[in-house]
Amino acid sequence: MTPLPPAGELAPLLAHGVGTQHDLPVSPFYAFAGAFAALLVSFLGLGLLWSRSRLTGEAAGRPLPAAVQRCADARATTRTLGLVAYLTLLAHLLLGPDDPARNPGPAAVYALFWAGLVPLSLLCGPLWSRLNPLRTLHLLGRALLRRPGPDRAPPARLGLWPAALGLAAFTWLELASPAPASRTALLTFLGAYTVLQLAAAARWGEAWFARGDAFEAYAGLLARLSPFGRRADGRLVLRNPLDGLDATERVPGLAATLCVLLGSTAYDGFSGTAGWTGTLQTSPLGRTPTATLGLLAVIGVTGAVYALCTAATRVRGAGAAFAHSLVPVALGYLVAHYFTLFTTEAPRALALAVGAGPGPVPEPPLEPGALAALQVCAVVTGHVLGVVAAHDRAVRLQPPERAVSGQIPLLVLMITYTLGGLGLLVA
Repeated sequence: MTPLPPAGELAPLLAHGVGTQHDLPVSPFYAFAGAFAALLVSFLGLGLLWSRSRLTGEAAGRPLPAAVQRCADARATTRTLGLVAYLTLLAHLLLGPDDPARNPGPAAVYALFWAGLVPLSLLCGPLWSRLNPLRTLHLLGRALLRRPGPDRAPPARLGLWPAALGLAAFTWLELASPAPASRTALLTFLGAYTVLQLAAAARWGEAWFARGDAFEAYAGLLARLSPFGRRADGRLVLRNPLDGLDATERVPGLAATLCVLLGSTAYDGFSGTAGWTGTLQTSPLGRTPTATLGLLAVIGVTGAVYALCTAATRVRGAGAAFAHSLVPVALGYLVAHYFTLFTTEAPRALALAVGAGPGPVPEPPLEPGALAALQVCAVVTGHVLGVVAAHDRAVRLQPPERAVSGQIPLLVLMITYTLGGLGLLVA
């Protein structure tokens, strides 16, 4: 998030603690060289040892015990928890002080919810769809009005485009709006978002949320890399996370959704550089329009690089076919940019919510060197997993004689993203 909070707002809430050059445990040269070597060795090793597709999709996996299945399927409990948490958040935003140091609402939105969806989805799989309070409000409204749900599904051509637009709107609020931590801004966003989502669900039914709700789509994509998943019959299984990733449905807007995530986290790191901070402060357009243009530009460049590299593979529909390989890349960026925010501000939000008074901002759990090492490892690991996912898909779609050479544009894509991400960490 932007480190330029309005006067009176809590500055630490708007800083992710991204490592700077002097924090790195190794020199930037060795960080870049190591990342490049990891990607190149992965690419060459896969070309030599992984000549046929080995990922089987989410149908594979070992069923979990029946007791775990029953607990996970206790929808009344999970729906109640999600709705109570949502109503508690609204109560704090409506009735609490307009000061993020004393109101848990802003930290709950950005740290506990937005950043917290990452560990929740990785550790618990597709749990957010059962906690989602918007689903519960939709079902309660339908029951109160005694109206059956509509039998028509959302148009297939919409795909994840509504989710991509919703994520773009939220990241604008977080990174470019004039007062991202104010009660008014958060209530306006949450109110408008809730009304739009419920209106769409009234038209297309509960199936809308899986693709139309930006946060459920976001959590669902991250859950693809969880060791826990659901088969088509609803059975919970312990699986190879790459199988879950390979089973990501190819729908319109998938690549756009992931490019919004990648571009916004890239802008998050870029916005903290001295050069961009000076531009925001001196721009004749004003801070908010300039930040908005910068955010859109970074997202646009991220998408353009992806489109160019996938088009160069000469695989029909490559943009959709290889979009799943961006999920681990996005995850690496999210861990790098939100680790400090989640580990410091989420506990503070919980403490304020239960009545504890405002105290000092908690110290990050890692020293700068360890934090920088975590960030570099997260970015590089995400890209290596992206190379693996793309390779397995490529050997399935391309003839054997082109299975390796046809992936060179994808390797260029991963190297470009990796060097860009690391460049933001050391800027």
